[in-house]
Amino acid sequence: MSWQQKLVIFPPGYADRRGPNRRIWFVLIATFVLALIVSPWLRYKLLSLLEYPLHYKEYKHFGIRIPHGYQVHGIDVSRYQSKVDWARVKKMQVDGIRISFAFIKATEGSWMEDPEFDNNWGNARSAGIVRGAYHYFLPNISPKDQASRFVNTVRLRSGDLPPVVDVEETRGMNKTQIQRYTKEFLTLLEKYYKVKPILYTNKDFYKRFFAGQEAFKGYRIWIAHYYVTDLDLPGETPWHFWQHSDRGNVNGINERVDFNVFNGDSAELRRLCVP
Repeated sequence: MSWQQKLVIFPPGYADRRGPNRRIWFVLIATFVLALIVSPWLRYKLLSLLEYPLHYKEYKHFGIRIPHGYQVHGIDVSRYQSKVDWARVKKMQVDGIRISFAFIKATEGSWMEDPEFDNNWGNARSAGIVRGAYHYFLPNISPKDQASRFVNTVRLRSGDLPPVVDVEETRGMNKTQIQRYTKEFLTLLEKYYKVKPILYTNKDFYKRFFAGQEAFKGYRIWIAHYYVTDLDLPGETPWHFWQHSDRGNVNGINERVDFNVFNGDSAELRRLCVP
């Protein structure tokens, strides 16, 4: 083919028009890849679309996707959910999914009781929801003082879940201090309630401070990890509860609420409770 014929096929200005288009596509693709790298929410959405419906199912009434393969579902609440109508929470059921248990914030540090704790604690049990109380632990405050605050606030009864320590801040403490003070707090609760407590934290914090540590083996684990289709922990550590979303909707609660699954059936959940 002669160069004259090539000019007819690719007229003057063709390359100039093609160049900007290539640059636009390059910028769009690069932007999308960067967004995938920095945004766990976007990765979760993409994976959910690719793996749907194998792992997740959309529940419009709950406003979230819920992992497949789990029979027992629950929420956790604090003052941020304001007044909760627990009878309506218990009554809500969508395609076989209902709220069976609830973790309720009781205390924080050595001085604060959640202002909604008493209402939530009594009304959740009255509604027939398995309840558990948690303490927001501050590593830079005396574990003994914090344990005293919790046990003076929470009275456990038969059928309640074990007490929970929520650890997710360092407050300037180093790894050794966080491990020592958290262990001391857990030990104090176990001595008082005669039941092994539950350790709550997010997956990254667990990997940094508790994974593989002999002192924390044997505790029930509750992990927060969002925007993923499944939960796995270092060394195949067994977990008991997974907080998989912080954006759920439930009848009787005006604010968004955290959603959880229990890694077992209802009979196993009952066996986990205070005898």
